Amino acid sequence: MPDPSKNSQDGFPDNSVITGASSGIGRAIAIEMARRGAKRLLIHYCSNQTGAEQTAAAVKNLGAEALLCQADLSTSDDRKHLVETAFSELFTIDAWVNNAGVDVLTGDAASFGFEEKLQRLVAVDLLGTISLSRLVVDHWLSQADCKAMSSMIFIGWDQATRGMEGEAGEMFGPVKAAVMAYAKNLAQSVAPKIRVNTVAPGWIRTAWGSEVGGYWDRRAKQQSLMGRWGTPEDVAKAVVFLSSRESSFVTGQVIEVNGGWNRRYEREDGG
Repeated sequence: MPDPSKNSQDGFPDNSVITGASSGIGRAIAIEMARRGAKRLLIHYCSNQTGAEQTAAAVKNLGAEALLCQADLSTSDDRKHLVETAFSELFTIDAWVNNAGVDVLTGDAASFGFEEKLQRLVAVDLLGTISLSRLVVDHWLSQADCKAMSSMIFIGWDQATRGMEGEAGEMFGPVKAAVMAYAKNLAQSVAPKIRVNTVAPGWIRTAWGSEVGGYWDRRAKQQSLMGRWGTPEDVAKAVVFLSSRESSFVTGQVIEVNGGWNRRYEREDGG
């Protein structure tokens, strides 16, 4: 158990919620928060309980308390359950990270048709995220001692507004662009008590990125000025910065974590 008398490092949040934290970027965010001195973290997951438990174990090894909560964010009842659990267990929540999203690129979902994939993305990544965020904001603003500078972070996508060819671009682009637009509008509604920002990753080696080679490996590296794939840890560091009081004058922004967009990149035909 962390020492409650000890403040987290450099104004980083003591109590946070990370949705979709059973693997990948969500897990990296939870671990980075614990490493920076977080006291309590709520680890949300949908179906990957084993992964969530592994995240919790990593967090505990760094001295933070980890709580688990299962919820399907496509359903209203589960969204309410997650928010009620979070506020009853943590009471004061300094940061809420909307990281959860449907994986339609790997596993069984990879074989689904375009329309079914899109419907799942809209249900969870867009509608579920927006509805969940409104519930969280209502709880924050209803608390008599609502802390100024509570922070909410969304996960977008750097190519959502640039445009990318193919089914992936046609699915993720509209959904993530809408999420990013919602975050900017929410920031206008809830300032100055709550800060709202978006982190927009580029090519990140999560489950899909770890499986590809050839064309996609070259493309990911060549489209970044840094000449490499990004890592979940790269994204996590940006999220944790936006969660902290170090970024107290930052709201309504989209921070791209993509190694810098390489404008000289020439797309290969027939990828």
